[in-house]
Amino acid sequence: MTMSDEKSDPGGDDRDSEIAKETELVFLRNRVKELEAENAELLSQVSSCQCQQMEVKDDRLVRRRRVRKGDKNSIPSHLISRRYVALKIMYFGKRFYGFSAEAQMEPSIESEIFKALERTRLLIGDKKDSCYSRCGRTDKGVSSTGQVIALFLRSRLKAPTGDSEGQVNGRTGERPEYDYVRVLNRALPDDIRVTGWSPAPIDFHARFSCSAREYKYFFWRQNLNLSAMDIAGKKFIGEHDFRNFCKMDVANVHCYTRNVTFFDVSPCQNSHEGDQLCTFTMRGSAFLWHQIRCMVAVLFMIGQGVESVDVIDTLLDTKKTPRKPQYLLASEIPLVLRSCEFENVDFICSPGAAESLRSHFKNESLTYQLESVIYQEALRNCLPPCNEQSSCNDVEKKKKRTEHVPLLSRPTEPSYEERAAKMKPRKQETCHV
Repeated sequence: MTMSDEKSDPGGDDRDSEIAKETELVFLRNRVKELEAENAELLSQVSSCQCQQMEVKDDRLVRRRRVRKGDKNSIPSHLISRRYVALKIMYFGKRFYGFSAEAQMEPSIESEIFKALERTRLLIGDKKDSCYSRCGRTDKGVSSTGQVIALFLRSRLKAPTGDSEGQVNGRTGERPEYDYVRVLNRALPDDIRVTGWSPAPIDFHARFSCSAREYKYFFWRQNLNLSAMDIAGKKFIGEHDFRNFCKMDVANVHCYTRNVTFFDVSPCQNSHEGDQLCTFTMRGSAFLWHQIRCMVAVLFMIGQGVESVDVIDTLLDTKKTPRKPQYLLASEIPLVLRSCEFENVDFICSPGAAESLRSHFKNESLTYQLESVIYQEALRNCLPPCNEQSSCNDVEKKKKRTEHVPLLSRPTEPSYEERAAKMKPRKQETCHV
């Protein structure tokens, strides 16, 4: 071997390494382009997949809305299990325009109840489809602890409606029935509560199936003669024509005879600054429009000593007194429909719902007591003290100057016959039209 063969080219290795690096760089660039292309393809696939999922979700939302609105695709109402139910209701009536929604004055207790029924989806169809009935139609401001309504509600009952086995203890076969009390109370305002429910037969009617209604009217004793009011109130017991103790509705009511089965006036446990809280308790099969408040108004006059106990007998004798004397109604706020009685109707309330009701009523009671304290604080601090005996006596003298006009000497309202006679020409006019 020659010396020239043994010596290597010093620049050959560098060129080979440069060529290898360029080749590797070209390979990496091509690989990056391939990965970018694959990545773009994957992104397009993911994007289209998300769009499809969103379309599916939107489609589901649309379907749900259609079902809730009663679309043709919803389940027919006759395929949904339902049962006829009686609900016992408590409400504080001060902020409501009466119980009934028919007067078209809002808010009403009835409208709030049906809003809750629709919100909880317990109502199937509308009010007309539910065979709805109510026991009492209390006026604006009147409260209740025992109002009763009846209607068809959604049920877990799979057996026929008349199957007694499905109605035992509110259970329907293996599955428990809806806890109507708890479900509805979650959707009702604080001053309305359902306190119980009961299965009801198909022929049950909340108004006409009621055997008795009991009312309470609360008042402060002050200087009223409780003994005289009790003697006078006992005269209401029995079957009488109460047209002089009500607001006549000639268009709808033609018989004003009602049967009062119980009356009592008694002190309550509550008192305030030495004044005793008392209550009238009245029970009867049914009552006329404003009957309780008219009875209480006359009893207050007797308690104040400005009317005789015998005035009750005179006003109940419609032959002797065919026209009602004009007098103001007693306030509606202290009046409470305490209970409505039915045969073979036992209201159910689960332990959990009952505990929630106790807690709610206690909290509401404490809230109203705090409001009372605020008014008492205003009475103490916002008015100048009445220290001067003369100024206080002047106020008392002004009160005494208001003379009481005896009931039997007052102007009277038209009699039933006179009102009915005026109604006939109106009916004839509407018929000709």
